[in-house]
Amino acid sequence: MEKSLCPYCHLTEDPEQQILFENETCAYIQKASEQTVLEGSGLIVPKRHVQDVFGLTENEWRDTQELLLKAKDYLEERYDHEGYTVGWNTGEVGGQSIMHAHLHVIPRFSDEPFAGKGIRYWIKQDKNARKMHGLSTKL
Repeated sequence: MEKSLCPYCHLTEDPEQQILFENETCAYIQKASEQTVLEGSGLIVPKRHVQDVFGLTENEWRDTQELLLKAKDYLEERYDHEGYTVGWNTGEVGGQSIMHAHLHVIPRFSDEPFAGKGIRYWIKQDKNARKMHGLSTKL
């Protein structure tokens, strides 16, 4: 994605996007339209345009951790949730739809229809099994 078209490079241009807090290299954001299904959810995004998590600098990693802990405190003050789903999607096949690194921080509630289902739940379904092309299953 070209930097000029990247929504995470232009956070203040989206009226639904709110920067809750930031540090030198990253911002923690929430988008109003995401709150109807994913109540309390937010993202930590580096300010520098970097395609995925594997391109983060040491400072960006450190600042991401700082904001993750700050987000945890913020969410725990405001929501009565029982867990979190925290994760990166990387590449189109990995579920990344905006090619700017971003860490999902999603509070989870026991009354959700998918409570107890984590990141791996979706990809470990039998329907997602690949055929092993040219590989023997015998050892």
